Amino acid sequence: MDVSIEGSTLPIDKLTKVFFKIKTKREALKAAFDSEDRELEQKQAKIKAVLLDHLKATGQKSGKTEAGTFYRSVKQRYWTNDWESMHKFILEEQVPEFFEKRLHQGAVKQFLEDNPDKLPKGLNVDSEYVLTMRKSK
Repeated sequence: MDVSIEGSTLPIDKLTKVFFKIKTKREALKAAFDSEDRELEQKQAKIKAVLLDHLKATGQKSGKTEAGTFYRSVKQRYWTNDWESMHKFILEEQVPEFFEKRLHQGAVKQFLEDNPDKLPKGLNVDSEYVLTMRKSK
Protein backbone atom coordinates (compact mmCIF):
# COMPACT_ATOMS: atom_id res chain seq x y z
CA MET A 1 0.00 0.00 0.00
CA ASP A 2 1.29 3.46 -0.88
CA VAL A 3 0.50 6.64 1.04
CA SER A 4 0.64 10.20 -0.25
CA ILE A 5 2.56 12.73 1.85
CA GLU A 6 3.06 16.29 0.60
CA GLY A 7 2.32 15.27 -2.98
CA SER A 8 4.68 12.27 -2.92
CA THR A 9 3.48 8.69 -2.78
CA LEU A 10 5.51 6.41 -0.51
CA PRO A 11 5.06 2.74 0.36
CA ILE A 12 4.22 1.85 3.97
CA ASP A 13 7.57 0.10 4.52
CA LYS A 14 9.42 3.23 3.38
CA LEU A 15 7.31 5.43 5.69
CA THR A 16 8.13 3.16 8.62
CA LYS A 17 11.84 3.32 7.82
CA VAL A 18 11.74 7.11 7.49
CA PHE A 19 9.81 7.36 10.77
CA PHE A 20 12.59 5.54 12.63
CA LYS A 21 15.32 7.62 10.96
CA ILE A 22 13.55 10.77 12.14
CA LYS A 23 13.11 9.25 15.61
CA THR A 24 16.84 8.47 15.82
CA LYS A 25 17.75 12.00 14.70
CA ARG A 26 15.38 13.55 17.25
CA GLU A 27 16.85 11.38 20.03
CA ALA A 28 20.37 12.55 19.10
CA LEU A 29 19.28 16.20 19.04
CA LYS A 30 17.51 15.83 22.39
CA ALA A 31 20.54 14.13 23.98
CA ALA A 32 22.83 16.92 22.76
CA PHE A 33 20.40 19.58 23.98
CA ASP A 34 19.94 17.89 27.37
CA SER A 35 23.69 17.62 27.85
CA GLU A 36 24.35 21.28 27.06
CA ASP A 37 21.30 22.36 29.07
CA ARG A 38 22.57 20.46 32.14
CA GLU A 39 25.90 22.28 31.88
CA LEU A 40 24.15 25.64 31.64
CA GLU A 41 21.89 24.81 34.60
CA GLN A 42 24.95 23.90 36.68
CA LYS A 43 26.60 27.21 35.81
CA GLN A 44 23.44 29.10 36.75
CA ALA A 45 23.22 27.20 40.04
CA LYS A 46 26.79 28.23 40.91
CA ILE A 47 26.01 31.86 40.09
CA LYS A 48 22.82 31.75 42.18
CA ALA A 49 24.79 30.35 45.12
CA VAL A 50 27.33 33.18 44.88
CA LEU A 51 24.57 35.80 44.69
CA LEU A 52 22.70 34.25 47.65
CA ASP A 53 25.93 34.23 49.66
CA HIS A 54 26.47 37.89 48.74
CA LEU A 55 22.99 38.85 49.95
CA LYS A 56 23.44 36.87 53.16
CA ALA A 57 26.90 38.35 53.85
CA THR A 58 25.71 41.92 53.25
CA GLY A 59 22.37 41.48 55.03
CA GLN A 60 20.46 42.54 51.96
CA LYS A 61 17.24 41.09 50.61
CA SER A 62 17.94 42.15 47.04
CA GLY A 63 20.56 43.59 44.76
CA LYS A 64 20.37 45.65 41.61
CA THR A 65 22.85 45.88 38.76
CA GLU A 66 22.77 47.28 35.25
CA ALA A 67 21.98 43.79 34.01
CA GLY A 68 19.05 43.21 36.35
CA THR A 69 17.75 42.73 39.88
CA PHE A 70 18.16 39.68 42.08
CA TYR A 71 16.50 38.98 45.40
CA ARG A 72 16.19 36.20 47.89
CA SER A 73 13.04 34.72 49.32
CA VAL A 74 12.05 31.61 51.21
CA LYS A 75 10.62 28.80 49.13
CA GLN A 76 8.77 26.10 51.01
CA ARG A 77 7.55 22.76 49.71
CA TYR A 78 5.16 20.47 51.51
CA TRP A 79 4.72 16.71 51.18
CA THR A 80 3.79 13.69 53.23
CA ASN A 81 5.11 10.20 53.69
CA ASP A 82 1.97 9.15 55.53
CA TRP A 83 -0.92 9.47 53.08
CA GLU A 84 -3.37 7.65 55.33
CA SER A 85 -2.92 10.17 58.16
CA MET A 86 -2.88 13.09 55.72
CA HIS A 87 -6.12 11.96 54.09
CA LYS A 88 -7.75 11.59 57.52
CA PHE A 89 -6.55 15.10 58.51
CA ILE A 90 -7.87 16.62 55.28
CA LEU A 91 -11.29 15.06 55.84
CA GLU A 92 -11.40 16.05 59.55
CA GLU A 93 -10.31 19.63 58.89
CA GLN A 94 -12.38 19.92 55.70
CA VAL A 95 -9.46 21.24 53.64
CA PRO A 96 -9.82 19.51 50.25
CA GLU A 97 -7.84 22.39 48.74
CA PHE A 98 -4.74 20.60 50.05
CA PHE A 99 -5.10 18.41 46.98
CA GLU A 100 -4.20 19.57 43.50
CA LYS A 101 -7.04 19.53 41.02
CA ARG A 102 -6.22 16.60 38.80
CA LEU A 103 -7.37 13.04 38.54
CA HIS A 104 -5.25 9.91 38.74
CA GLN A 105 -5.73 8.59 35.21
CA GLY A 106 -5.18 4.92 36.05
CA ALA A 107 -7.48 4.96 39.08
CA VAL A 108 -10.31 6.66 37.16
CA LYS A 109 -9.94 4.26 34.23
CA GLN A 110 -10.02 1.24 36.54
CA PHE A 111 -13.04 2.60 38.45
CA LEU A 112 -14.99 3.18 35.23
CA GLU A 113 -14.10 -0.29 33.94
CA ASP A 114 -15.28 -1.83 37.22
CA ASN A 115 -18.35 0.45 37.48
CA PRO A 116 -19.53 1.34 33.96
CA ASP A 117 -22.90 2.53 35.32
CA LYS A 118 -21.36 5.05 37.75
CA LEU A 119 -20.11 7.98 35.68
CA PRO A 120 -19.15 10.87 38.01
CA LYS A 121 -20.94 14.14 37.25
CA GLY A 122 -18.60 16.62 35.60
CA LEU A 123 -16.13 14.00 34.38
CA ASN A 124 -14.80 14.64 30.89
CA VAL A 125 -13.27 11.91 28.77
CA ASP A 126 -11.13 12.42 25.70
CA SER A 127 -10.29 9.38 23.60
CA GLU A 128 -8.15 9.24 20.50
CA TYR A 129 -6.38 6.65 18.43
CA VAL A 130 -2.63 6.74 18.89
CA LEU A 131 0.04 4.92 16.95
CA THR A 132 2.73 2.95 18.74
CA MET A 133 5.82 2.09 16.71
CA ARG A 134 8.40 -0.58 17.50
CA LYS A 135 11.56 -0.92 15.49
CA SER A 136 12.34 -4.33 14.02
CA LYS A 137 15.39 -6.02 15.47
